Amino acid sequence: MTELLRKPNDQTIDGITLLHEVTKANSNLQYVSFKTVEMKAGATLTESLSDLECCIVALTGKITVSDGEETFAEIGRRESVFEMVPTDSVYISNDKILEVKADTDARVAFCYAPSENSLPTCLIKAEDIEIEKRGKYNNQRLVHNILPDFDPTANSVLVVEVFTESGNWSSYPPHKHDQDNLPNESLLEETYYHEMNPSQGFVFQRVYTEDRSIDETMAVENKNVVIVPSGYHPVGVPDGYTSYYLNVMAGPKRVWKFHNEADHEWIIDRN
Repeated sequence: MTELLRKPNDQTIDGITLLHEVTKANSNLQYVSFKTVEMKAGATLTESLSDLECCIVALTGKITVSDGEETFAEIGRRESVFEMVPTDSVYISNDKILEVKADTDARVAFCYAPSENSLPTCLIKAEDIEIEKRGKYNNQRLVHNILPDFDPTANSVLVVEVFTESGNWSSYPPHKHDQDNLPNESLLEETYYHEMNPSQGFVFQRVYTEDRSIDETMAVENKNVVIVPSGYHPVGVPDGYTSYYLNVMAGPKRVWKFHNEADHEWIIDRN
């Protein structure tokens, strides 16, 4: 199996199932770390952030999040991501202790990036999240900008969730952001956490670089994670299924500036 595709774990301890944990130690990422857990009601998770910042996303269910000083109780807005409405998130900066308690059964994502500058803890309310539609033809998707690059809440991490309807492509035409070459392109690593509706579905994701030193095409199933250390990374959604993914990005500069692959850029402006 490719090292870029991660399947979920199913071991549960104290009411918490650690589906995924992507770190510098177990991947070739230097800027992005990512964790997803499923929590039974009443379960509590606590960790020290040290030199990382974290955006905690209430994917499903309700949770209470605290940094030891501020507490945000019973946040979360949906029972399924495929309700396709925004949810609540909390940003916590470096050198703090985070605690997440499940008020109901919940699925929670933890989106990490390096941070040295302590910033205020912030509740990102669902009603404050920008919603946008991108693309045309068979390249259409719905985007929830949880922590975009123009939001000063965070030091490094960018977080976005994307819904792609049946028979459409996403992250397409193929684009990349692996060169620290602003204003033309920024260097951002990325992870994709995927869900499917119905859940037995799959999507195809290709990750490939210009020189093909990375060139992997993966059948991605429900609750899988795909790691994008560099290169282009389009997603194709088969007929009959809807795709959800949560993106986490980070790099040396908190700017999202991508480069479309020249061979395929023509599709954007075709008649």
